[in-house]
Amino acid sequence: MSMRIVPAAEYSSTFKATNTSAPSAPGVHDTLRHGVGSVDTSSSSAPAAPVSRHPLEARLKAWESTQEALRMESLRRAFGMAEPIRRGMELKIARDGHWRPSALGPPGAPGVHEDVLRGREATLDWDDVFTGEDQRPAVSVHDEMERKLKI
Repeated sequence: MSMRIVPAAEYSSTFKATNTSAPSAPGVHDTLRHGVGSVDTSSSSAPAAPVSRHPLEARLKAWESTQEALRMESLRRAFGMAEPIRRGMELKIARDGHWRPSALGPPGAPGVHEDVLRGREATLDWDDVFTGEDQRPAVSVHDEMERKLKI
């Protein structure tokens, strides 16, 4: 394993445009040239990776995974193989938790336990504030417990 701090430069020196965007506005579908129905509307769970011409964007996408790999490798070298395995198991248990109140965030979003295990409890990102759950009515913890326990 390597002790890489910065992600590797894995970008090509050439770029081939495969999208149907307008030349003056990259990323915006050009309806006049390519028609209305040619937009890819595949509903996959993960959003499609944006096509980028800049090599820095590819490095920024790999930044967190590189930092996590460095952290696990340094733990393995300091404490042995058991420590990264234990942390991975604890992270999996925290992610696969059965139930969490909606006051702690929408389902599927990383919870407090996962943030603590990943060392991100002191960081605040855009996704932490704007969860997309603004229009949903607030449900109290008591109502959730009554629904969960069928009272």
